[in-house]
Amino acid sequence: MRRRELLGLAVGAPLAGCGFQPVYMPTASGQAGVAQRELAAIHVAIIPDRPGQLLRQALQSRFEGSGSGVAQRYELRVGFGISGDAIAILPDSNPTRIRETGSAAWTLVAQDPARTTLTSGSAKAVDGYNLINAQYFASDLENEVVQRRLANALADQITMQLAVYFRRQAAKSG
Repeated sequence: MRRRELLGLAVGAPLAGCGFQPVYMPTASGQAGVAQRELAAIHVAIIPDRPGQLLRQALQSRFEGSGSGVAQRYELRVGFGISGDAIAILPDSNPTRIRETGSAAWTLVAQDPARTTLTSGSAKAVDGYNLINAQYFASDLENEVVQRRLANALADQITMQLAVYFRRQAAKSG
């Protein structure tokens, strides 16, 4: 075994005794685990505006995984917004740094006739960029990059919250 594999075993061995299992753990037969199967069955509703599109794309890429072609049993509805603050201001009142905060409130709805709400939650991420004097194009590009990073961070949080929900539901029923 390589050094990394031994290190992984040494770190993971104490956790195995306490019942720890990875969220995305596959089944004994090697098939996708509960979280992966259920995440693949989520349809992400349209999220308005460009930052919303970025968040929707990030969520879809995390949910799809190896489960393409899976019947959609859930719909994820996300309210998303980004706010910006100037946090570094020069004596002439011009800002030199912008802090953007992305906030998402989400609801998972079953695609049954009653449209049952299963769970909901929220996620928040903060990022920022520097404003460069007279470099408007560069600032616009930086803003786009920050919005993409915020979307990815929020998608990671939402995906983890949903995976934990599905694992808990499976533990209750199993």
